Amino acid sequence: MRLHSAPGPGRAGAPPPPARLSVQEFLDEAPMGPRQRLVALIGLMVMIAEGLDISIASFVYPHLIRDWGTSMSAVTTTVTAGVLSMAAGGAVAGPLADRYGRKGVTVAGLLLFGAATAAMALTTTVGPFATLRVVACAGLGAVAPVVMAVVADATPAARRAPVVALAFAGVAAGTVAGGLFASTVIPGLGWPAALAICGLAPLLLIPLVVAYVPESVSVLLARGRPAERIRETLALLAPGRDTSHVDLTGARDQERQPRQRVGALVLSRAFTGTTLLIWFCYFVLLGVVFLLLNYLPLLGERAGLTAARTGFAVGLFGAGTLCGQLLASLGLRRYDRFRALALASSLSALVVGVTAAARTGHTGMFVLVAVLGVCLGASLGALQAVGALAYPATLRATGMGWMSGWGRLGTLASGVLGGVLIGAGWGISQLFLLLCVPLAVTGAAALALRR
Repeated sequence: MRLHSAPGPGRAGAPPPPARLSVQEFLDEAPMGPRQRLVALIGLMVMIAEGLDISIASFVYPHLIRDWGTSMSAVTTTVTAGVLSMAAGGAVAGPLADRYGRKGVTVAGLLLFGAATAAMALTTTVGPFATLRVVACAGLGAVAPVVMAVVADATPAARRAPVVALAFAGVAAGTVAGGLFASTVIPGLGWPAALAICGLAPLLLIPLVVAYVPESVSVLLARGRPAERIRETLALLAPGRDTSHVDLTGARDQERQPRQRVGALVLSRAFTGTTLLIWFCYFVLLGVVFLLLNYLPLLGERAGLTAARTGFAVGLFGAGTLCGQLLASLGLRRYDRFRALALASSLSALVVGVTAAARTGHTGMFVLVAVLGVCLGASLGALQAVGALAYPATLRATGMGWMSGWGRLGTLASGVLGGVLIGAGWGISQLFLLLCVPLAVTGAAALALRR
């Protein structure tokens, strides 16, 4: 009689062992779960608080001039120092987040700009006010790129681009909300109350970040955290999936490599072209948006618009920017992020050119300004997705932080350039024709990024 033994591991009847997956493959193959959606929602709320804080100061400055007799030069100095502080905050926070943890840097940034903004309500002279504003701007600059990296880390690859774009739209939503908030609160309660409330908002978000946002798996690997904790984090992000077949050994070695020279690797041969193109795009796009938001009222006045109509035009532009970012989030679910950036930037250049050349009435100009806001908003949303996916996870916060820093420098440069050109007598037509060139080049740069 022939005895039939059970098939061993190497025999034909044995089931094949489960394939070993990398950490990134494990997260990318899983559908987007409840905790990942919650992380994205918290990221959106943080960005709304950031937009609210950024916008509220612009409504407070006129009151400082009237109530304290603050000079315009002091206000300009404060704004300039704040922009530089935001640029520095992003550039410093990115590498720190990649090395020591994104969750901690996010909490520190929220605490910094929340507490500093609330403390501004207690000041009685421009010196302490300006100092606290610079501190708040450092926190604002730190939070945005790190939160974008947090959202990107927690989102599967198939949904990463649209979810990052949606979270970034929170800044525009907060800016629009800031205008409505200021017009309601400041007349009744005064500007100190407005600052106190805006400072409280990010502080209330800190418990949510601490409780519900897990540390990035790439950071846990790079810092040599125990395998049990890493698998717990993976199970939290992808509940119901078996994490035992995730290869942590190879992933740990790979994630540790960039820790020694994070900044050098971002500028290494593998990333130099991508980095420079992303920096250029963000420098131009954020600079153009900042220029239009700050100088549209003056340009509209020179074009014969009343103060009410000028305010309406600025509101249309801001609302258009928000709509554009939301459209980008929807469009990136189906379309390539590079082509979306190229299309939106090219359309921005086209609309700017039409606005400069057309001899439309006020209604026509309002329509063009709103469309321009949509195109520029879509460009910014698509660029956030490009930046978030341009670098490996362990360098993502650094890449986003440096991109944010160059964007802030773009706002500073555009503010100076706009002031000089408008002071020299340039109107809407001349200024918009000039803006066509960098916007068109940005569209070409987006296609170069795709290669």
